[in-house]
Amino acid sequence: MSHPSPRLYLLGTGTVGSVFVERQARLRAKGVGLPPLVAIANSRGWGDCDAASANETLDALRASSAPRDAAWLPRTHFGRGDIVVDASASEDLAARHAEWLGRGAHVVTACKLGQGTSVDRWQAIRLAAATSHTQYGDSATVGAGLPLLRSLRELQAGGDHIRAIAGVLSGSLAWLFNHYDGKRPFSGFVREARDAGYTEPDPRDDLSGEDVRRKIVILARAAGVALDAARVQVDSLVPETLANLSAKEFDEALSNLDEAMRLRYAEAYRNGEVLKFIARYENGEAKVGLEALPADHPLAAGAGTDNRVAIWSDRYCDQPLVIQGPGAGAEVTAAALIDDVLRITASATSSAFDHVHRQAAA
Repeated sequence: MSHPSPRLYLLGTGTVGSVFVERQARLRAKGVGLPPLVAIANSRGWGDCDAASANETLDALRASSAPRDAAWLPRTHFGRGDIVVDASASEDLAARHAEWLGRGAHVVTACKLGQGTSVDRWQAIRLAAATSHTQYGDSATVGAGLPLLRSLRELQAGGDHIRAIAGVLSGSLAWLFNHYDGKRPFSGFVREARDAGYTEPDPRDDLSGEDVRRKIVILARAAGVALDAARVQVDSLVPETLANLSAKEFDEALSNLDEAMRLRYAEAYRNGEVLKFIARYENGEAKVGLEALPADHPLAAGAGTDNRVAIWSDRYCDQPLVIQGPGAGAEVTAAALIDDVLRITASATSSAFDHVHRQAAA
């Protein structure tokens, strides 16, 4: 099924989804060539909308008390040329990305479960996009829109060989270790980061390193390596004794992290080093964990929630290419989603123009 112009669908009504709706409306009002938003959905339901009703639809879905079963999912079919924006963290939706691409819809996502988990799912997404001539916008999955994936792909396409990648890939963990001073309890900084919205409601989602694991997998795959997520060594900051507690119990036990973290900070400080939570890929192997870095290391700088990534290649062998910028926050993530939508829209418009021009010249 085809449409005279692409339609925009938003899946996910959390903080990022809400900012996306506001930003999309504001840019369209300024004349930016974004497709119209025609529907919004979350795990509780589906709502058709237009420019006038988008905020009302969003608020209704956010306030809904319907069961979390995404009953709309099996019966919804996106048409060729439509753009589906997945601003959720849903495994069920990520499992459908390849299917939607195969039907002719473009997919734009901040969800790392599409390309950062199994090799089979990642390859299915690539194959579906290639065979259906659709696009997969993923710049918001790592670095919240920083030109990380694009740079890796362009280097590779230009014949460069990526030797290694290392970086601070978590905005929340960046904030923690940019602020932790070894004097006040580490648990207090974790609670402060959680209350400010830098971490997930359960900080273990960040402290475990699982989110960073998916990000280094996505980066390695963008560099052309079919890295298996199971091969990434992850050194969690959460002891096994705290891993299976309820969220409330974990919060009450947070102080159990304080002494070990104080000792690690003190040792690093004595050696003139700084603590950073680092993901590394080199020679087919990857690892994630807390490291003490020399103060002049390429990854030692940064502030706030900055992501900072170093790329070593044949071209950048003596000094790495370093990319740095805000790596967390609803505003930058939603902006990255919008940027991908605009790139896809511009590409589709260019292709349609070329087709008409060729027909006229025939």
